Formats: sequence, C-alpha cells, structure tokens
Amino acid sequence: MEQYKELLKLAREAINAKLDGGKLSISEEIKKKYSEEQACFVTITINSELRGCIGSLEAHQELYRDVIDNAFNAAFNDPRFKPLDKSELSKIKIEISVLSEPKKLGIGEDVFNKIDNKMGLILRKDFYTSTFLPQVWEQIPDKKEFLEQLSRKAGMGREDWKRANLWYYRVESVKE
Repeated sequence: MEQYKELLKLAREAINAKLDGGKLSISEEIKKKYSEEQACFVTITINSELRGCIGSLEAHQELYRDVIDNAFNAAFNDPRFKPLDKSELSKIKIEISVLSEPKKLGIGEDVFNKIDNKMGLILRKDFYTSTFLPQVWEQIPDKKEFLEQLSRKAGMGREDWKRANLWYYRVESVKE
C-alpha cells in the first residue's frame, strides 16, 4: 500500500545505521503518522531469495517502532541466516507487511474449508507456534501442503495441523 512507502525508507535507514555505527534519526512526522500500535513483519530478500524475516503477530508498540525493531532483527538476528554485512546492503530488497488483528478460526481439520490464500495463518498447539504470511501462498499454493509446512515449521509432525488451533490475519504490504 502506498501509505506505508515511507516505512521502507525507515527500515533501510535502521539497517544502515547499525552497519555504519551511526544513530537513527526519526522525524516527528513519521512518529506522529505511525504512532498507532500495529504489528508488522519485515522481510529481506536478495535476488528474490529470503535473507531474513522477523515480525510481530500482535500489536505491542507504535508501528514505526515495530518496523525499526523488525528491520533490525530481520537483518541481524534471524537465526536462519548470518547477520547482514555491509557488502549486501545495496543488494537487499525490503518488504513490510502490516498485520490486521489475528482472529481465531478454530481447530485445523474443522476449519480447513474456511481457509483462503489471502490469509496469513498462525498455528498453535500446546507450546508450539508458527506462522506464514499470506505471501507464502505464492510458494505453497496447495492448502494441505501449506498447512503441513506450517505444522513442520512449528516443530510438529506434518499432520498435526489437523488438531491445532488456527488463527488468521490479513496484511497490507509494501515492497521496494
């Protein structure tokens, strides 16, 4: 969405400040415009390949702060990747997904037919949790496979989604 374009610049500036050892300067206009508590994910890619993705599932701070924190964490603290280095900065593309408030769907097998490919899904069972943004449907368009992979991401067996609680959310996303 066009309304979030300037947050891409903020995310890039947050990453750059860390790499340069500088201080991040945030305008009062940005602070005011994005002061509402909202959750977001920041996804970093290089040549369309995932390079980092970290986010918040529920709003807990102002959106501009969530963007900064998640950009920093996607670049430097995603456990799947080594920290971003300065040589990669010019190669990265950033995407920001602002999440709606998650809504409970129910138990996986019971709500299978309610799921559509515009939903981000959260799977929870006991102390296991995982999520896929709606953009993941582009790589995994088959609903059953999507749920199986979500289950595996949580550290459970492929079929465990059938007995897990599912929530969904929508996103508004903007990318470079």
